[in-house]
Parts: sequence; C-alpha cells; structure tokens
Amino acid sequence: MCGIHAVISTTVIPSISPELESLLSNRGPDHFGQAHREIPFENGDSIIRINFTSTVLALRGDHVARQPLESSITRSILCWNGEAWRVNGQSISDKNDGELILTRLDAPDVSSVETRESHILNVLRSVDGPFAFLFYDAQIKRLYFGRDRLGRRSLLLNQSEDGNSISFSSIADVPATGWKEVNADGIYSLNLDTRLVTPHGFKPDSHATRHDWVPSGGDHMVSSIGDFNMSLPPSDHKLDFDSLSVEMLRHWLCESLKLRVLDIPEPPNLSSDADIRVAILFSGGLDCTVIARLAHDFIPASQGIDLINVAFENPRQASVDKISPHLNAADVYEACPDRMTGRKAFAELKSACPGRYWRFIAVNVPFKEAMSHKPRIVSLLHPHDTEMDLSIALALYFAARGIGNSYIHKCEWESAPPSVVSPARVLLSGLGADELFGGYARHEQAFRNGGYPRLINELKLDISRIGQRNLGRDDRIMAHWGKEVRFPYLDEELVRFAIGSPVWEKCDFQNQFHPAVIDPAKRVLRLLADKLGLPVIAREKKRAIQFGSRTAKIESSTGRRRGTAPITQT
Repeated sequence: MCGIHAVISTTVIPSISPELESLLSNRGPDHFGQAHREIPFENGDSIIRINFTSTVLALRGDHVARQPLESSITRSILCWNGEAWRVNGQSISDKNDGELILTRLDAPDVSSVETRESHILNVLRSVDGPFAFLFYDAQIKRLYFGRDRLGRRSLLLNQSEDGNSISFSSIADVPATGWKEVNADGIYSLNLDTRLVTPHGFKPDSHATRHDWVPSGGDHMVSSIGDFNMSLPPSDHKLDFDSLSVEMLRHWLCESLKLRVLDIPEPPNLSSDADIRVAILFSGGLDCTVIARLAHDFIPASQGIDLINVAFENPRQASVDKISPHLNAADVYEACPDRMTGRKAFAELKSACPGRYWRFIAVNVPFKEAMSHKPRIVSLLHPHDTEMDLSIALALYFAARGIGNSYIHKCEWESAPPSVVSPARVLLSGLGADELFGGYARHEQAFRNGGYPRLINELKLDISRIGQRNLGRDDRIMAHWGKEVRFPYLDEELVRFAIGSPVWEKCDFQNQFHPAVIDPAKRVLRLLADKLGLPVIAREKKRAIQFGSRTAKIESSTGRRRGTAPITQT
C-alpha cells in the first residue's frame, strides 16, 4: 500500500500542503519521496512541469522500494500503489512488484509512438491484483494513469478552476473539494506534448484518452475479466456437498489466499507477545470466517491471527436495548448483532483449529468517540458523501485502527479484558462473495420475480459494477491507519471461476430446502464452510456491516433518514 500524488502544470507548482503530506504518509509510513520533471516544448516558449510524490508501506520484497520509482535509462517515473500478484499469469509474490513493473514498462522501444504505447498498455493489462498507478513515459511524453479492473485501490483527479493544473492523488487534499474518482473501466493517458492556447496563456491539455482493459470483448464480458455464464439449469439440478463447484471454490480461494498471506514481513516495532502479521475484518459472518479458516492452513503455525470485531454505541438502539435483557444490561456493545455472531464464530474457529493462536479483538466505539472522528472520516470519504457511506466508513475506520479488548482463551464477555492494538499491517476482507455467489436479498427477489433469467442478469450486473462502486472509498478509509486491505474473493482467477460457473452451481433458490438445512443464498460457500468444520457459521444469515455493527443512521433519533441522503454536518 502506498500514497501517490502528482501535479501537472504550466506554472510553478507549490509544495504539497502539510495536511496532504500527513495524509499520504499515514498511508505509507515507511518512506516519503518526490521527483520532478520539466518538459519543454520545441520552440521553448513554455514548459510542462510535473511533480510526483509517493509514500510507501513496505510489504513486498526484501527491501523498501523507494518511490517514486525512476528509470536511470529513460528518466521515466512510476508511482505504484498496489500489489501485482501475477504478471502474464505467473506469480511474482517473492519480488518487489513495483520495481518489476517499471522494468517491464521501461523497455527502450521508440520505433514509433504507436509501438511504444502498445507495449505500455500490454504490460499494464498483464497485471493481476489491486493497484492504482501513475506512469510518466519520458520516451513519448505521456502520462498513463488508472485503477485495476475491479477498482480496489483509490485514485482521484482534480482540475484547477483556472485550468493551469491537473492533480492526481490517492486521497483528497484538505479541504476536500473538486476531486473525482478515476473510473476503473480502462487505462487512461494524457499527451504532455500538447497544450491549450488560451487568452490567459498556455494550459495543459486535460483531455484523457481511455484504453480498454480488453481490446475486444463480447456482450457477456464482465469487469474485463471473463465471460459470464448465461446458461439455464437443467430440471434435475442440485447443489450439494459432492458438487464439483464446492471443491473448485476451495481450490481457487486457497490459491488466492496463498498470494495474500504468505511472505508478509514482520511489522516494525513489534511489541506484542505474539507474532501477528494478518488480521481479519471479522463480523463472524460466513464470508470472513471461511477466509479465517482457510488462512489458517497457510499462515505459519508460529504466527497468530487477529479477528477484529467492531461494535458501536448507537444511542437510538441503546434506548431500545435497555428494555431487552442480555449479557450485561450496561454493555450496549455485546448486544450488537456482529458481536454476538463474532463470538460464536471465534469459538467455532478455536474448535476447528485448536493449535492456532487466535485473538478476538472486541473494538467498542462510544458514540462520542465516533462523532469526534467524523470530520476526519468525512474528509477521507470524499468524493463519496452519503449517510450510507458514512455508516460503512465508521465501521471500517475503527476496525482498521485495531484498538480493542483482547480475548484469547475465553470466547465469552469479561468485565476487564486487556486492551491491545493489533500490529497486523495486512487486513483480509470477505467483500465480493455476495456479488459472486448470490448472497444478497435482492438476488432471491430477482429469482422470485423472473426465475433464473432474472437472477442471472442481476448477478451479472452486480459483478460488472464492482469497479464503479465503493472499493476506492474503503481503501481511503482503511489505508489511513497504515494498513493494507486485501480481498481474497476478488482475486482475478477466482472471479473468472465464479463468473464462468453456471448459476445453479453457486446459489440454489429453486431448491429452497436442503437436507442439511443449508440456505440457498451462497449455497456453494455454505457447503464449503460446513465441510471445513464450521457448521454454525455455514447456517448464519447475511447481515450488512452497518446493521451488524450498529453504525446505520447512528446520528438519527428516529432512524428514518435515507441512506442516500447527504451526510449531515455537525
């Protein structure tokens, strides 16, 4: 994970603000670097200036790759925020990916602009993994920028009102105004060898050219990854424990996790009694618990795993809880749905994997503390700005911070557990499973309204718009704490398997009843969970994070404010 920033201007570029420098450094605390280039026009009457800034969270290779990465041969520059897990289908998990990408991009081939550009695009198209990047190619004087096919990393763009400059950043400056998210629908380029002549002087040409991730794709191509299987099921279909898709899901999820949990360097200044390098964003739901269970198979036995579970004091809900007896009438956190399922899942993991050092971190967030961080969270959210964005961001922000009460030997609530800070710099999220395997209530509703054809179209739509939704927002929120969130379900090979599988091998709404009482939504994942020794979690109901942690409409006394409403200012 890194923070990247660049400014293109025809005028002198001021230093970045102390606030922005701090925000970028929070994302990448291991290194701060800058680079500059000036591009004169042939007649010498004007200059394009570019300032690059990068910060680094070092999680790959055996050294800190100091960014911005600069070519000693061509003077090209790469700002790389991401993880290239595969290049041309080959794993590169043991190398520093940013340095490798620059080496491949920098091949000195200037036989023509078209040939050079084709080479650059082919290198970027060959990368599997989450990333956002800025690449200045000094050979043809173009800036390439973009986000991966699924939009798993943040990149924002801002053009100044006077037209003198164009800025890019992982995070918006303060005050956060005028920034827009770069779409994840392709690779973009700016020709820095052109300029606009205006009555007020020369301006940089802000017209960006979009290059498709896949040069040609059919009607059923989704997220530029693969074709969606539109087949309708046979009349006698049945999804069960012995279905091939259950073992195929296990295979691809294991392959994804190997890339994401192995060879993680020890966090600096490790003061914990245990060696913990990975934490799970842990609601106790199906998706994250399966990830935790399979991660156990690959993380070295000498390392522990943190399970971070967040619960909030929601004043409106707390007033209801006062008349509903639970474990401790004074403890509003233990009444949160995610806390209850989290403790159940923690107990089940301890039973399934008794040799592992599991640590359940109960993050309790008082309403007053949540509101004290609200201005910062709203700024990190920008340009997202709805009440639903805030509800989700609150939960992710405090979960990523990783400060809470530690439970190791006992799963039940204690009156005075020790407080800890998770040292893990890698967070695993279960996001993506609902879209891939039919886990949302709207998927069942689609089936009821129009059978398998309607369900197939709904699933295809969900997956195709993942890159246009909220992963950039989530990246901005969690990276603020110097943590990198990784999404095992959104590995390109796993996504390709899921979208290529027939719908009846993923969910089974036509056969509501299952002899083992396995719900039809995400049935393939539920069957896998049961086979992994997680019978309770295999039967757990779906619950959105904002409701499970009780951040939903946390400031509303009535709960009637719409999630799409703009965030209220306090």
